[in-house]
Amino acid sequence: MRRIARAPWELLKRTFGWLVLFELRNKVLLAPSALRLHRLENAETRRLAAGLAPVPSALVATVIATHRRPDALRAAVRSALAQTVRDQVVIVVDDGAGLPELPDDPRLFAVSLTRNTGVAGVVRNVGIRLTRSRYVAFLDDDNLWEPDHLERALAVLESPDGPDGVYTALRRVLPDGTERDVLSVPFDRRLAAREAFLDTNAFVARRDGALRFSRLRRTPKVLPREDWELIHRYSRKHGVRHVPYATVRYLVNPGSFYTTWSG
Repeated sequence: MRRIARAPWELLKRTFGWLVLFELRNKVLLAPSALRLHRLENAETRRLAAGLAPVPSALVATVIATHRRPDALRAAVRSALAQTVRDQVVIVVDDGAGLPELPDDPRLFAVSLTRNTGVAGVVRNVGIRLTRSRYVAFLDDDNLWEPDHLERALAVLESPDGPDGVYTALRRVLPDGTERDVLSVPFDRRLAAREAFLDTNAFVARRDGALRFSRLRRTPKVLPREDWELIHRYSRKHGVRHVPYATVRYLVNPGSFYTTWSG
């Protein structure tokens, strides 16, 4: 009897993918929090934009969301500023905890939200909206880029008939610094509905209205994560391609959603 009762659910999962179904459920259950957070995002963007005249602009805007990781943040910022692509601005958005001292670089801008939101999508959206650029890249405060990350991404994006977005491979690293493995999966939208191999630390995309994160309040138990949601939704009307070079050093820590990946 139990197997019969589960049969419709199993059919839906095979047809649409469990990640797509879970995200549909999230949008229904968490919609009220998203409306409140959207208003907060708008207010914070207006407030911070007033102090960022002129608006930071370059070929690429790199958005780094942070919260109480001062040493890791400084390392992430250094890896962003060390890119071989120099036509870049880096904007650090602190989720209401305060900023540590950061490198003195005219390409670096740092702002703080008035209070902690606990929603990575809102923090990153503020960074996107505070900049003007053709492309946007994302880096979390506990991860690092290899110096050629942006160069490899832009070489594909700006090629004839290039896609709108690309993601490189992730070199997953354990807390003691040893390498766990490399995650490199060619883009397949149907596969992405069933497997979580998309991560925005490796994603560089052309700016337009679709390049925004979900504002749902996703606790660690809420799946899928906002990284998957952004790239999966963006790929609905935009070309996305995988660049099979490991240009991201991704920290696999006990609190990471991706710790259980089999690779």
